[in-house]
Amino acid sequence: MKKNISIFICLLIAGTIACNSQPQTQQLFNGENLDGWHMDVPPMDEDSTLRDPFVVRDGMLVSLGEPRGHLITDEVYSDYRLEVEYRFPGEPGNCGVLVHASTPRALYDMFPQSIEVQMMHEHAGDFWCIVEDISVPNMVERRGPREEWGITEGEKRRILNLTDGSEKPLGEWNTMVIEAHDDKIKVWVNGDLVNYGEEATASEGQIAVQAEGAEVEFRKLDLTPISALSEDGAW
Repeated sequence: MKKNISIFICLLIAGTIACNSQPQTQQLFNGENLDGWHMDVPPMDEDSTLRDPFVVRDGMLVSLGEPRGHLITDEVYSDYRLEVEYRFPGEPGNCGVLVHASTPRALYDMFPQSIEVQMMHEHAGDFWCIVEDISVPNMVERRGPREEWGITEGEKRRILNLTDGSEKPLGEWNTMVIEAHDDKIKVWVNGDLVNYGEEATASEGQIAVQAEGAEVEFRKLDLTPISALSEDGAW
């Protein structure tokens, strides 16, 4: 009897340790401040009196849209699911989530080297190649003539998403899920698979959000390692 109890206790302890060691979801935005992030806003190099384009308001991370730039994680990430809840509270406009970000100001002296997942109203889920590349099915149909493809200024860097009508009406909250695993990226908007690419030229990097002309509110930026997902959610 004592032996059975000892075995049970050992199994219980082992299970507890295993559960505690399993990687868990991380809140990239803590709802209080911008700890874990830094701004790169080129216009502020010339005029330090400009307002910060990223603020915390009513427990939300807010991109004010101007001056234009990026809010970038201090940490580098790979193999994850990123869940983002966002809305345009006023006028529709442009914004994006950048994954696998690295060299700052690599494009137009503004955009960090990365792959952008577009959030622009009515275009959520497009890919934009920013000195990185990715391949998708029906590439010519969705990107244009092959000879015009590129990853730098003046080249066709936009890859259209797969669906229309996945976004909520203006003012309502949207959920965007981005899964990055090895050289693959999948994107869902409000449950619809809106883009899928592979052979990405980067598989890790920082994560960034943009200030690109329109005010956008974020109430969730949660990252879960792929290894922590259930079998249903794993690759």
